[in-house]
Amino acid sequence: MQPQVYTQTRALDRSESAKVLRNTYALLAMTVLFSAFTAGIAMAIGMSRGVGIICSLAALGLIWFVLPRTANSGKGIGVVFAFTGLLGASLGPILNYYISAGAGQVITQALGTTALIFFALSAYVLTTRKDFSFMGGFLFVGLIAVLVCALGMMIASFFGVHMPLASVALSGVIALLFSGFILYDTSRIVNGGETNYIMATTSLYISILNLFTSLLHIFGFASDD
Repeated sequence: MQPQVYTQTRALDRSESAKVLRNTYALLAMTVLFSAFTAGIAMAIGMSRGVGIICSLAALGLIWFVLPRTANSGKGIGVVFAFTGLLGASLGPILNYYISAGAGQVITQALGTTALIFFALSAYVLTTRKDFSFMGGFLFVGLIAVLVCALGMMIASFFGVHMPLASVALSGVIALLFSGFILYDTSRIVNGGETNYIMATTSLYISILNLFTSLLHIFGFASDD
């Protein structure tokens, strides 16, 4: 009797995880398209970098103070769209910079590589169902280290000290770090560690965005743009 109950419970858990996964990927696809739309608008109107920074700060405000209170209701979906729309708009000035420099191919390369990495890592987790929860602590420490390094480089740049090679190296670390987050977050969904598809979508979107921007920097440097 007990084995049968265990089997039924496990089947229910997998069914719930599959539902969360479907909802996450559906919402993720819509938010990525929406952010691409807002990025296109920002590029068309020639949004300045200053306004782009404001959009990023507003998006951070939403994810820190608003999303935690709305993640368990329908309002959370609207918050996620607002958050991703603002971040998409903040990309507009960056993308315009590459296009104006005649390096539009860099955007295509970064976008294609990001998609390839995301689908490959996701497929690996979905196929193997491997649990990557053990990476949580390492990823958190890595994130703190990256933030400290980025802050240090911003301060150095403020005083006129520019370190392009260090900046590219940091972008490489960021790409690896958020590739790890994709494995970690997808694993948590598949294995039942994350049951809120709104929060799961937000986490994966952030990983994809940071992976894309870091690759954009790396390919841009490689192209000497």
